[in-house]
Amino acid sequence: MWRLFGGRRQREEVEVLNKEESRALRVKIRHVLMDQWDPIGVRDFPEAADEYDRYIGDVYELLMRRAVGRKIADYLRTIEVGRMGLTDMDGKPLMPDEKRMAAVEELLRLRG
Repeated sequence: MWRLFGGRRQREEVEVLNKEESRALRVKIRHVLMDQWDPIGVRDFPEAADEYDRYIGDVYELLMRRAVGRKIADYLRTIEVGRMGLTDMDGKPLMPDEKRMAAVEELLRLRG
């Protein structure tokens, strides 16, 4: 796939999955977001099973574009801080970097 970066076309590697593989990967991403990332602590509440579903598509795209772990971690941090407002009094994320990176490592393993 070709993308425009700063007025210049550059080739971007994008992995392509069939419909079934895509669906299966999205289910696995959902589990990682809920079971490992879970910034608001709802994993034990069945009624919150879809709490992070709005982020699955973006994480899926990052994985398909072979994004590095740091980029995925930055995306998750942006959600925690920018969308959820989960910061301390100094504006730093409440979630420790180690926990976020553990979730990212699991996401990267899904990609193979």
